[in-house]
Amino acid sequence: MQQRKLGQRTVSAIGLGEMPMSIEGRPDERQAITTIHAALDAGVTLIDTADAYSLGGNDTGHGEELVAKALATWGGDSDAVLVATKGGHLRPGDGTWEVNSDPDYLRQACDASLHRLGVESIGLYQYHRPDPKVPYEVAVAVFRELLDAGKVQMVGISNANVDQIDLAASILGPGNLASVQNQFSPRFRSSLGELEHCGRLGIAFLPWSPFGGIGNADTLRADHPAFLRVAQVHDVSVHQVVLAWMLAKGEQVIPIPGASRVASIEDCLGALSLKLTADELDELDRDEH
Repeated sequence: MQQRKLGQRTVSAIGLGEMPMSIEGRPDERQAITTIHAALDAGVTLIDTADAYSLGGNDTGHGEELVAKALATWGGDSDAVLVATKGGHLRPGDGTWEVNSDPDYLRQACDASLHRLGVESIGLYQYHRPDPKVPYEVAVAVFRELLDAGKVQMVGISNANVDQIDLAASILGPGNLASVQNQFSPRFRSSLGELEHCGRLGIAFLPWSPFGGIGNADTLRADHPAFLRVAQVHDVSVHQVVLAWMLAKGEQVIPIPGASRVASIEDCLGALSLKLTADELDELDRDEH
């Protein structure tokens, strides 16, 4: 398993996004845990979840509890696995998503995540999404407080722009901003500037929803023909091409594809052995719909 640096830890170059196992359309618990175990058995050492990954209401924290149960029933060394979770986003239970960066709420959310994960300190705690009602620096200061208190080992931010990355880094202190998690995929490339900025700063960049918007084969032929062509040349899935393209953008990039089936995460990990040529990478860079 190829490794990459994430803050003070070294993790697998591809992580597992837990979200599909907790929201609408999720599999039953047995299938979800089997999927997580398959990822771990294959060498994945980064699992990304959030307290908001749930159906909302009384189901809040479903993803964290699922990950905790999977780790507790896995036969390997769970201490080698970095569990990343988030606070500041929530679901009221009516299918919608909301943000809440009230400092007291963020502190309570962290304590609740600690309890659900069954740990004394969260490996990577991420500020899930900016809240227009709360100044960004006020929210990030809470994460610095949690870091200083030892409740979290590393801090990350999500859905952030370049200015917010710099502001968070200044508030958290030198070397304390471990990661930035933004949407990035062949269709959604608006975070390319943040990806490159993280490379300059030595901060891990975790693309969420790396396959977002690529659709089926017909959609690919119309919108992203280069990704489909390269996949056919190498006789691999388009998903592997997408991940290999992302990995080639820099050592700071650690994709976290979501999966809810064993076959899905196993296919994703095949990207680690896929070598794309410079010409292919250039073609994929230009294949933007």
